[in-house]
Amino acid sequence: MQHFKTITEYCKAIGISSPKHPHFDIRSFEENMGQVISEMPPFRHEFYSIAIKSEGGGKAISGYHTDFPEGVTIFFNSPFQILSWDIVPDWSGYYIMISQDFLASSHIFDRLLDDYPFLKIDESIPFEINNEDLPEILNIYERIKHEYLSDNQDKFSFIQSYILLLLNQVRRLFDRQVDSQKAKDQIRSADVKLLSRFQKLIKTSFYPDAVIETFANLHSPSYYATVLNIHPNHLNAVVKSITGKTALNHIHNHIIKLAKSELIQTSLSVKEIAYNLHFESPNNFSSFFKKHTGVTPLTYRKKG
Repeated sequence: MQHFKTITEYCKAIGISSPKHPHFDIRSFEENMGQVISEMPPFRHEFYSIAIKSEGGGKAISGYHTDFPEGVTIFFNSPFQILSWDIVPDWSGYYIMISQDFLASSHIFDRLLDDYPFLKIDESIPFEINNEDLPEILNIYERIKHEYLSDNQDKFSFIQSYILLLLNQVRRLFDRQVDSQKAKDQIRSADVKLLSRFQKLIKTSFYPDAVIETFANLHSPSYYATVLNIHPNHLNAVVKSITGKTALNHIHNHIIKLAKSELIQTSLSVKEIAYNLHFESPNNFSSFFKKHTGVTPLTYRKKG
C-alpha cells in the first residue's frame, strides 16, 4: 500500500501539480479533472483533508464507509486513514489539505480533535448536505483560495481564520445531518481500542525477549505511534481524553513500576536494571527514578 508523508508526494502520485506551499494547499476539483488519476487503489497519507463535492459521479472510500453519497457531499480524511477512490472525471467543488506542521504552527488549532471530533474518526463519515447549504460552504473555500493565491504577507493568518470558519460550519452541518450520538459512540469505541492497544504495546515492548526495531526509543510516544500507524499528536489526544494523562505519563508510570519491581524482587545491579529498561546510562536511570519517586534506586531498594 502506498504511503505519502507530504502533500507534495501525494500530489505527484495522483498526477496533479505540486502545491504552492508544502504544508497547505487548496484546489478545486475542476482544475484537477483531466489530470488526476481517476481510479486510485488504497493508500494512506499523513495530513488532513476537508472536501466538498457539489457535483460528480463515482465515489471516494474512507475506512470502511463505501456508501458514498450521490448528492452534495462533505467528506474529510485524517492522517493514516486508508483511502481509495473511483471517480468519473466530472467532479466540481473544493478541497483543502492541511499538514500536521501547519496545525502545530498556531495555538488556535490546539483543541482541533476535541472541538471537531469528526476529524479523528478512523472511519470518517462522508455526509450529504442540502443544496441550500452549498453556497455558504463554497464561499468559504473561495475566500481561502483567493487569499492563498494572493501576495499578501499575512495571508496565512487569514487562511487560519477561514479554516476555523469552515470547520465550524462543517460541524454544524455534521451535527444536523449525522446522528450525533452514533458518531460519538463510534469515536469512543475507536479511541478505547486505540488506548488498549497502546497500553498493551508498552507492556510487551519491555518484555525481556521482545523483538524491538533498531530505531526504537521505548521511552518516546513517537515510537508507539509509529508502530500503531498513527500520528503522535493523535495518540496523545486520545490517551489524554480518556485517562486524563498523557501518553508519556503512561510510559513513565510503566517504567517506574518495572524498576520498583526489579529493585525489590531481584539482585540485579542498578546498572543492569538501567539497561534492561532501555536507559542510555545508569545515571540517566537514577535521575529519572529519583524525579518520579523522590528517592534514588538504591535508597528505594534498602527501604523495600
